Amino acid sequence: MNAKERIQELKSKINKANYEYYVSDNPSISDFEYDMMMAELIRLEEENPEYKTLDSPTLRVGGVALDKFRKVVHEKEMKSLSDLFSYEEVFSYLEGIEKITGKEEYSMELKIDGLAVSLKYEKGYLKEASTRGDGLVGEDITLNAKTINSVPLRLKEDIDVSVRGEIYLKKENFEKINEERKAQGEELFKNARNAAAGTIRQLDPKVVRKRGLDTFIYYLVDPEKYNIQTQSEALSFLKKLGFHVNPESKVVKNKKELIEYIEDIDQKRFSYSYDIDGVVMKYNYMKDYDKIGETAKYPKWATAYKFAPLEVKTKIRDIAFQVGRTGVITPVAILDPVNISGSTVSRATLNNEDYIISKDIRLNDTVYLRKAAEIIPEVVKVIKEERDESSLPFQMIKNCPKCGSPLIRREGEADWYCTNNLCDARRIEQLVHFAARDAYDIVGLGDKIVEFLYNEGFIHDISDIFNLKDYAEVLLTKEGFKERKVTSLIDSIEISKKNNLDRLLYGLGIKNVGKKVAKIICEKYRSIDEIMSLKEEDLSLISDIGDIIAKNVIDYFKDIKNIEEINKLKSSGLNMIYVSSKSEKESLFSGKTFVLTGTLKNYSREEAQKIIEDKGGKASSSVSSKTDYVLYGESAGSKLEKAKELNITLLTEEEFEEMIKE
Repeated sequence: MNAKERIQELKSKINKANYEYYVSDNPSISDFEYDMMMAELIRLEEENPEYKTLDSPTLRVGGVALDKFRKVVHEKEMKSLSDLFSYEEVFSYLEGIEKITGKEEYSMELKIDGLAVSLKYEKGYLKEASTRGDGLVGEDITLNAKTINSVPLRLKEDIDVSVRGEIYLKKENFEKINEERKAQGEELFKNARNAAAGTIRQLDPKVVRKRGLDTFIYYLVDPEKYNIQTQSEALSFLKKLGFHVNPESKVVKNKKELIEYIEDIDQKRFSYSYDIDGVVMKYNYMKDYDKIGETAKYPKWATAYKFAPLEVKTKIRDIAFQVGRTGVITPVAILDPVNISGSTVSRATLNNEDYIISKDIRLNDTVYLRKAAEIIPEVVKVIKEERDESSLPFQMIKNCPKCGSPLIRREGEADWYCTNNLCDARRIEQLVHFAARDAYDIVGLGDKIVEFLYNEGFIHDISDIFNLKDYAEVLLTKEGFKERKVTSLIDSIEISKKNNLDRLLYGLGIKNVGKKVAKIICEKYRSIDEIMSLKEEDLSLISDIGDIIAKNVIDYFKDIKNIEEINKLKSSGLNMIYVSSKSEKESLFSGKTFVLTGTLKNYSREEAQKIIEDKGGKASSSVSSKTDYVLYGESAGSKLEKAKELNITLLTEEEFEEMIKE
């Protein structure tokens, strides 16, 4: 057998083994045999590069790292799904579909907790993989997708086809990644979805390969090209082409079967090797999709039923106190470890003194715990019948647990504060906040790394972060700081200097200045110098900026230490100018204030508000003489009446949609 024939034989055997292991979950060879075949194939292709083809399994090993991701315009918009949270909402949704189609038949599928991916094939070969992005434009992740074993490099038919699905991470792989990150002192991923999203956006495909991502494919673009009539047929077709299709899908013929499916999956949801957070119901007959329609964000022919957070019983063993960046003291329950929604929980926030007193939470209480939005553990209620008679009511501490300074509670607020600006705990939290993803987004500068660098004396103020390059050689002598890690951190810091001004303003940690407020201020005042020279009345004139926020901003920039810090950041080369992402073209929405009231048919309130803001308008919660439009739906109340009294322009949902088109 010559080299060409042996390469073809090895490719065939390895591709078969990949399909058996990652798609069919029924391997026929050992890991050792697989590794030996792969090693031989790599060697033969290196010796005979002319025989290496586009579907070679060696392409999954990972190639050269990228500098950045290329943008990809989706041929067809990648929309998300609307959410339902009760059976009443489910029945209402089904009745709406039945009124339009006269039928009841749904393809039921698991809602995988991962991130959406689009795969494009030409003549059977993988041509392009991309993320959802904003639905219209995503990022090219082709090299990374090729490292995922369940993504076929070549289909079983030589056709042009585009499909969509979910990239996810199995629970065991998620735990392994976090164990490695913990050992290296890196910030842990909060959940498997978070880890999968962070992994697929790695610039080095070798890192992606190592973490073991997986996929489920569930959507066929333009099914009519392949004479596909139903969603269930589409799933069978996808499986036939060689894609990893979730085996739990099922066609139901009526409401009773649909609810039985939901309840069955709800009972089994934690038994799967991957995370799910609900089920997806898709009307099965595709010919009716145009008739059923879609909103600006969601298809109406499909929706997701989200499972209720699971409540579990545990015991409060202690109440600890955390110090935040603004000095706020947050009580935290230390719990008997308990498994909830697939992860072990041993801590839960207790928010503030008033929260604890209102629920009468005490040491050694037995409580019910759940994860709010399946992420943040919270105490639901105390089981008082199991309380020890000797237990005492909660009493708030009077001194900072870190620096010992007296705490104060300001009038009208629920929180207690450490007033010591030099408190180490506060300064560490300020630095963590600045480097966080939604603030200045410095990759590699997580909680643990910030704390280490602070305690070792490398950073004390925000400006010190941008001087870390001067200590690169010293960092290399520290445990856990290898050359690649240090280089990557320094590069991330340098890249962050180009961030838009609103990220800097938010990252500074000015009280009450969140992401949205920072952007609003920067849209009006486009440079840090302009913002620093403002007066309270200047800020108060901006919609959504109240007197309290205005005072906090002005007070921050009055402080000589803060001015010195800004000047240091300027010297380090940080961008101090805001570049608006909004189109310069005026729209009907530009500068207009909208108030929403009642229930809209095609949009949730959040969706409508986002459309208004994206097009340059403002959404307000109350009607006043400054209101330009009131958008109303069913069961509109007093806001509609007040708008009529003030002679404000009223918009039906249909008129709103016409404005969007214009």
